[in-house]
Amino acid sequence: MAVTTLDAKGLKCPQPTLKVTIMATKMKPGDVLEVVADCQTFENDIKDWCSRSKKVLLWMKVEGASKRCQIQF
Repeated sequence: MAVTTLDAKGLKCPQPTLKVTIMATKMKPGDVLEVVADCQTFENDIKDWCSRSKKVLLWMKVEGASKRCQIQF
C-alpha cells in the first residue's frame, strides 16, 4: 500500500477535487491518497466525491485553516 500526498493548498473549488480526480487515475487498489487543502468547501466536496466514486474516506482533520484527509482506493 503506497501513500501519496497531494498539496492542494491555495486552490479554490472545484480545483482540489479535480486534482484528486486526476490522481485517482494513477492510484492502484489499496493505495492511499493524502490531500491537504484550504478551500472552504473541501470537506463537503471530498465527502461527495468519495461517495460518488465509491472510494473510502479514511479520515478528515482540520488543521488551522487547512483540512487534511486520506482516501483509500
